Amino acid sequence: MISQTLLDWFKSISVGTVFENKYLGSILIIAAAAVLGKLVIFIFRQYLEKFAAHTKNKFDDMIFEHTKKPLLYLLIAYAVKLALLNLGINGAVDKLINSIMAVVFLYTILRGIDILVETWAITFSKKTKTQVDDVLLPLLHKITKVLFVIIGLLWVLKIWHVDITPYLAGVGISGIVLGLALQDSLKNIFGGVTLLLDKTYQLGDKIKLESGEIGTIHDIGLRSTKMITIDNEIVYVPNGYLANSRVTNYAKPDPKVRSSVLFGVEYGTDVEKVRKLVLGILAGIDGILKEPAPSVHFTEMGDSALKFKANFWVETWTTAYDKKLEATEKIYNALNKAKIDIPFPTQTVYFKKK
Repeated sequence: MISQTLLDWFKSISVGTVFENKYLGSILIIAAAAVLGKLVIFIFRQYLEKFAAHTKNKFDDMIFEHTKKPLLYLLIAYAVKLALLNLGINGAVDKLINSIMAVVFLYTILRGIDILVETWAITFSKKTKTQVDDVLLPLLHKITKVLFVIIGLLWVLKIWHVDITPYLAGVGISGIVLGLALQDSLKNIFGGVTLLLDKTYQLGDKIKLESGEIGTIHDIGLRSTKMITIDNEIVYVPNGYLANSRVTNYAKPDPKVRSSVLFGVEYGTDVEKVRKLVLGILAGIDGILKEPAPSVHFTEMGDSALKFKANFWVETWTTAYDKKLEATEKIYNALNKAKIDIPFPTQTVYFKKK
């Protein structure tokens, strides 16, 4: 046993005669621990913290700042353990001290992980282009905390010689019940991870859901995605639904978007004249791309009109709607100016005399 070996060594040093009185020996152990603790704090403040202040990163500063006190508490707790061992106390008090030491030890490690995440991992994730680490990092951080709590609980139970085997079956059944209860939440979480790994969309992308809603991605969370509609309304969409449905991303493979204007002219109009007129209008609108070039197609001989479709491309989907409105207005004015009639829907009825 390490504690007993250390105690025997302590008794064998020059002040070993003090241990003939076990009470004085225990007091000496605690006093020695207090002096050693003061020395540790002095080394941290005078050397380690000053050294860390001259480094570029803040990781070592925070490590030294937040671990010196837990180490001091751990040292004092261990000294109390040795003092109790010297007094021959090995019962519940000794187990309590061991439990405190286990908790302090795990807390020190967990605090170091927190500092690592705060100073390095989060900063690194912000510099990366992908959002996978931005979402997964907090999740992994929380999972790590839960695991350390479980490890600490098992460690304390082992110190108190509690056999947890009979409880494992109950925990397994409870896990199944909890898994069924959280089925939808887990599906959304894994759906969010899948969307991030597949890079289905990013912040600012314009998408169309399978249900028909169109909007811009505002935030990608672990459980749901926030989408802002054209009416400036936020729609919360579960990630599980997005991962298993058809989503149209207007920002992929690039932000360039095609828009169209439908119009009709009366029968008897020269089709080539209409095509040249509309192409000239589109070529004069600022913001419409020259390549791919605009096009005008004669699509149908309708019931009341010759139907045309004018296609053109814009640089981003954010301007597509405005350019469509501008093109519609200018095409209408150009047709009127060229004396090309735009007919109303009409029907011709013939009466047959008997």
